[in-house]
Amino acid sequence: MLNPHLLSADYLDAAVTAAHAAAAILQTHALHRSDLVIDTKQRNDLVSQADREAEAAIIDILQARTPSVGIIAEESGGQAGAQATWCIDPLDGTTNFLSGIPHYAVSIALIGHAGCQPDGRAPLPQDTPLIGVIYDPNREELFSSLYGIGAWLNGRRIQCSTTRTLDDAVLATGFPFRDFSFEPQYMPGFLDAMHQTRGVRRFGSAALDLAWTACGRYDGYWEMGLAPWDVAAGTALVRAAGGVCEDLHHQASWPRGGYVIAANAHIASALDAMITRHL
Repeated sequence: MLNPHLLSADYLDAAVTAAHAAAAILQTHALHRSDLVIDTKQRNDLVSQADREAEAAIIDILQARTPSVGIIAEESGGQAGAQATWCIDPLDGTTNFLSGIPHYAVSIALIGHAGCQPDGRAPLPQDTPLIGVIYDPNREELFSSLYGIGAWLNGRRIQCSTTRTLDDAVLATGFPFRDFSFEPQYMPGFLDAMHQTRGVRRFGSAALDLAWTACGRYDGYWEMGLAPWDVAAGTALVRAAGGVCEDLHHQASWPRGGYVIAANAHIASALDAMITRHL
């Protein structure tokens, strides 16, 4: 069993410390972007030495502070743990970062696996994001959450918005950028959202889209074709802030397949219906 005290305090502190360390590396490199060594993993999927160095710093801290927990990271892979696994994106919004657009973040989540007992009592019935930490170094905004307890922005409690209808909702999304195979499913829902809501935004960081949904800046968000580390921490944040964050296909216990829909509790069903009817 995971120690419940460690899960609620030391584990969160470890993630926050790691996020700050990674962000310091990113911001140092941001001053010298033209000197970065950049590799192309696949079309529109870039990785730089900033990503790799930030990820290494996160892993070093988490391994030292929580040696019994597995780690899965975007650039270096890794191995899941028996009861819990850190899920790491050292730089969510790499294209923004490399283009000098100040909208990117470090994202770290702790996933509790089915059967573990994070509160010392009831075992989890399915894999569940327990801790979410997303740090935006440009705005110096630290989003954090604990399963069953709450979510915070720079230490102040946050909640999802109270908007009650899609007509009044401001949504976020992400366009297909790497895998275009789902474009025929995505575009009709995007057009519906354009016409049936107050507006749709696309800023290029899934982690921050979810964090901004958790704190009420957005009323809802959806995207397709992502990776688990893109959405793990954001899922924990939205749920802890009283919102809904699910797999668009309603198959997985959290959107680890990269098809994600999130919203406040009032509009979640309507947003889900608008998007999923085209799948």
